[in-house]
Amino acid sequence: MGYVQIRKGPNKVRVAGILQPISDAVKLFTKEIVVLEVSNYFVYYGCAGVGLFLILIIWYTIPWAGELWEFSFGLVLFMCVLSVGVYSLLGAGWSSNSKYSLLGGLRSVAQTISYEVSFALIIICLVFLIGGYNFLSFKELNLGFCLFLPLFFCWFISLLAELNRTPFDFAEGERELVSGFNVEYSGAGFAIIFMAEYGIILLLSVVTVILFFGWGGLFGWAVATSIAVLIIGVRGRYPRYRYDILIMLAWKGILPVILFYFLLFGGVILIF
Repeated sequence: MGYVQIRKGPNKVRVAGILQPISDAVKLFTKEIVVLEVSNYFVYYGCAGVGLFLILIIWYTIPWAGELWEFSFGLVLFMCVLSVGVYSLLGAGWSSNSKYSLLGGLRSVAQTISYEVSFALIIICLVFLIGGYNFLSFKELNLGFCLFLPLFFCWFISLLAELNRTPFDFAEGERELVSGFNVEYSGAGFAIIFMAEYGIILLLSVVTVILFFGWGGLFGWAVATSIAVLIIGVRGRYPRYRYDILIMLAWKGILPVILFYFLLFGGVILIF
């Protein structure tokens, strides 16, 4: 981010800022945890951990170690657990008993629900062609990115919205919500939310490579790393969307394109 925005940031500390993430982690986990008197105590602390726990469960569906692990319904579990993740954001916003965090949680729910429809339909389009829900079977679609370029762009836009990343980071807003759904969290609680946020960025980068590029060892990891860097780098390039435009983009822009592909693939399969 410091390099993208051409400013003095963590990249200027010591040796290119390599030790800065470690010092940030030590600082966050050793800070005092503020106990809110009027919060829903168990939900407030539980939601931060639940978000990270769900991300770790989804990692379980990814094929590892030279295809030694195979899960026939990996995509189904991926979509189910990903959709449950929205409850951790809503619970964190509501249980803090702050109007700013509640507004951030509600905006995040509306945004996530809108773009999960696009997510699910894109995956079903690809499942039509593969005829299965196993991640390993997507190797047959090797470099599907080239074949389904509009679908890939719809996926990437939905990815940014699903991850609450710029220009669609409406769960957090310094101008209107102070910080967003996480405004009352401090110390280890904030660090766990932070870990969950960046964990799902890495996870969905890997899933993107599997679905559109065909998982391919070192090549797959290189592309996944590039996508993760791109997702983070977009933050330094574009301003935040207006909220109503974001929702309209989901229902009137992306959804018709995906439905066209949905009907096209269905028709091709019926004919041939």
